[in-house]
Amino acid sequence: MSIRAIADALGVHPNTVRFHLDTLVSDGRVEQVESDYKRPGRPPLMFRAIPQMDHNGPRHYRLLAEILAISLSVDGDPSTKAQAGGRTWGRQLNVSVSHGKRRGARESIDHLVDVLDDLGFAPGRRESGGEQQIGLRHCPFLELAEARSDVVCPIHLGLMQGVLESQRAPVTVDRLDAFVEPDLCLAHLTPQGNSR
Repeated sequence: MSIRAIADALGVHPNTVRFHLDTLVSDGRVEQVESDYKRPGRPPLMFRAIPQMDHNGPRHYRLLAEILAISLSVDGDPSTKAQAGGRTWGRQLNVSVSHGKRRGARESIDHLVDVLDDLGFAPGRRESGGEQQIGLRHCPFLELAEARSDVVCPIHLGLMQGVLESQRAPVTVDRLDAFVEPDLCLAHLTPQGNSR
């Protein structure tokens, strides 16, 4: 359509159409096309919408998360698969970490706390009876964790393990106790190679 045809269809001034077309073209939603105008004089500028999905439409990621959580439960133990998925996620989060120099336990834990903070877990370092812990005060997947803790909590455990593994940390997270308090989950850290 030409600018004039668009303006007539919308009942607005052509300058208004030009202003909005500039934005739509720069956003990649509309493109200028060749005119098939055969009369003498300058042909009008022609535009058409670029067919595509609506990037501003509604999203239902919680529904997708629920579907994926259910699918993990179909065959066998969902916790094992969820933890493995979390580990892979954790390793991928650390792709930019230098693997040349091995970090110490404190530096590794600090890095893990930073990663968890970036993801919205509101983490904090703790110690109890000589054991290093990380307290998580927020779950970015809370509603799903309350309904499917057999999937979500092992993903979080695997995430932490993957972050530490990818930096060859001398410490690991051997277990995650979910909701030890209404607003607290506890990750228990042990030196690498030791098990509880």
